[in-house]
Amino acid sequence: MSFNHLDDSVPEANWAPALQGRSRLELDRLIPPGSGRLVVLSAHPDDETLGAGGLIALLAARGTAVDVVVATAGEASHPESPTRTPEQLAHVRRAELRDAVAHLAPEAAVHFLELPDGGLAGHRTELDAALAAIVGPNPRDTVLVAPWRSDGHTDHDTAGQAAAALARTMGLPLLEYPIWLWHWGRPEDVPDNLLLLPLGDAAAAKKRAMETHVTQVRPLSPAPGDEALLSAGVLAHFERSFESFVLSSPRPPREVFEDLYRSNSDPWHFEDSFYEHRKRALCLAMLPRPHFSSVFEPGCSIGVFTRELADRADAVLATDISNRALELARQRLTSAAHVRLEQGAVPQDWPRGRYDLVVVSEIGYFLQHSELQELAGHSEASLTDDGVILLCHWRHPNEGWELTGDQVHEAFRARNGLRVLAEHREKDFRIDVLVRTETQ
Repeated sequence: MSFNHLDDSVPEANWAPALQGRSRLELDRLIPPGSGRLVVLSAHPDDETLGAGGLIALLAARGTAVDVVVATAGEASHPESPTRTPEQLAHVRRAELRDAVAHLAPEAAVHFLELPDGGLAGHRTELDAALAAIVGPNPRDTVLVAPWRSDGHTDHDTAGQAAAALARTMGLPLLEYPIWLWHWGRPEDVPDNLLLLPLGDAAAAKKRAMETHVTQVRPLSPAPGDEALLSAGVLAHFERSFESFVLSSPRPPREVFEDLYRSNSDPWHFEDSFYEHRKRALCLAMLPRPHFSSVFEPGCSIGVFTRELADRADAVLATDISNRALELARQRLTSAAHVRLEQGAVPQDWPRGRYDLVVVSEIGYFLQHSELQELAGHSEASLTDDGVILLCHWRHPNEGWELTGDQVHEAFRARNGLRVLAEHREKDFRIDVLVRTETQ
């Protein structure tokens, strides 16, 4: 999407037909009064107010804890300003953000991530990690709020994607708020599942908060380059008596995979697919020696590849997120006493110990960017001096998941402590065998 804030904004009156008759967002069903936690991510100071200021005020008044997470300081809002440097703008915009949040939720916690304005896409790993740390490992009764993933601004889209990935991983409700859609879009661009939240008295608090973002709603000076970023036409979209959100309620991956294996004991056709048989044969043929002392295979599924690895190892530890998958694997491996099966998800449940073979097959693209980096780090750190990492992944997009197999492999190959010993690529999948850099 290509647009400029100086373009004529779509008249506010044009949106009325597209929003008429939309369903309401039921707050009581999302967060009961007096409970829960709202974590609001914004790409820049003012996004939280424009897109979700009324929501923040409503829930804070009802006793919900609020965290506002600001990815950048908005230092690039006026790149041609003759009167303010980016550093000066960042300082002022942080203060404006604090003032705005004080109008909406005086007890809210504010977190500045200090990532580069306009450059979030290149810092996705840091964004993922910081957001996950703020949300915490056990976010009960937490709702995530973030810019809409299709808002058209690269920082907004990246922030929305990061929140969506974390929501999917943790099984959290996610509310996405459009901002620039109302500037560049057409009625047919409005998401079908957009919900409206009437603001009532919270609209006044939102108006006061919007006015505190002075660097955005007023000119910095009369000089060219210091024009107001948000024109009256743009601001009209946020002076409504309601706010708009896309709600998604993903289930935790563990539940998803449990149901998958309950409905199908071999959902990927490991047992009867020639593709799967050939892929495993190529993986085994590329290993640099015939036998290994200790093997770790996360994401072992129903244990088909585990059975083949067991024939070439003294000991195998295989894990999976699904207990049902492990039950099926145990049935397959009853005669393999040297194979240990445990429930766990990577990277968070990475085992202690060192292994001379770590197998990462068809699991990397189910992770967030930061989790992928952690997975690669754990894999490298747990290798013996002569250890081997075997990577194998599907190369096509996986619906509902951001990462691709190629991205997974490149994350491992980018590590300074690893080098490629062997590789195989074809249209559908790729295999990489990695060893320690110092290994000769």
